[in-house]
Amino acid sequence: MSEKKALRDAYGKTLLALGKENDKVVALDADLSGSTRSNWFAEAFPHRFFNAGVAEADMIGTAVGLSTAGFIPFASTFAVFGTGRCYDQIRQSVCLSEANVKIVVTHAGVTVGEDGGSHQMLEDISLMRGLPHMRVIVPCDYAETVAAVRYVAGQEGPFYVRLSREKFPVLYADDACPFAFGKAHTLRQGKDVGIAACGIMVSQALEAAELLAKEGIEAEVLNVSTIKPLDEDAVEALARKTGAVLTAEEHSVYGGLGSAVCETLAERFPVPVRRVGVKEAFGFSGKPGELLKHFRLDPASLAEDAKALLKRKAR
Repeated sequence: MSEKKALRDAYGKTLLALGKENDKVVALDADLSGSTRSNWFAEAFPHRFFNAGVAEADMIGTAVGLSTAGFIPFASTFAVFGTGRCYDQIRQSVCLSEANVKIVVTHAGVTVGEDGGSHQMLEDISLMRGLPHMRVIVPCDYAETVAAVRYVAGQEGPFYVRLSREKFPVLYADDACPFAFGKAHTLRQGKDVGIAACGIMVSQALEAAELLAKEGIEAEVLNVSTIKPLDEDAVEALARKTGAVLTAEEHSVYGGLGSAVCETLAERFPVPVRRVGVKEAFGFSGKPGELLKHFRLDPASLAEDAKALLKRKAR
């Protein structure tokens, strides 16, 4: 996991490629195209790019209008603005009418870093997975982002794709990414404890598993890139195999991956679960690595939480 790439770069390059392949693909942004990388599309296809300015509600409304005319709109901005400022438009105009709008946001989670709590969105998965007809994807690396963006472009209806700002480890080869919508993928086998993670926390979980292995603890790591619809069979299988499940997400512990896993296991196969995420707090300004450590999202903290969970399993 030495090589690192930015997921937003994967989005920008894939969106540009899609634009070359299909003249029905259009892009919208809310004055942040340089950061979301949608500016690469804008430079190549200026007549198919729409900058709504600091008016996210207008961006979503325009995207819906374009979808009714047969276009495939990708609407992008920071996660905090792309869900919080325009939730009403996403609910009423996108989801209620099942509009063919793809919302791809960047700068999610605490690894936004120095921009601070106002920009570190930690509630967006909860907001989006609660909406009927909305499907939610949180890719774990560069290759999976490419695969996810390509997938949503070819499907009808609303999608929400959540990306980060920083560069993170490459986990899949570009030509060998096993992404399948609605399916989780096991990246490491283990029998003692299961770790279900999404987004950048998948690489953190793999590093935590290495630390646990040094103590003789075998952790299985499951990449749950599709949050909704959740791969309930894979989550249940993980619980049955390991007897205890740790969830890890760069998001609030309320309403995200941890909640989805708990809901599933409560109904299908109850086992001890420990949710790792941000607990009842906003982020604050700092270096991404320092923030991950502060909120106990770093590999060492994940390993400690896994060992604490094993004590509950042994009761």
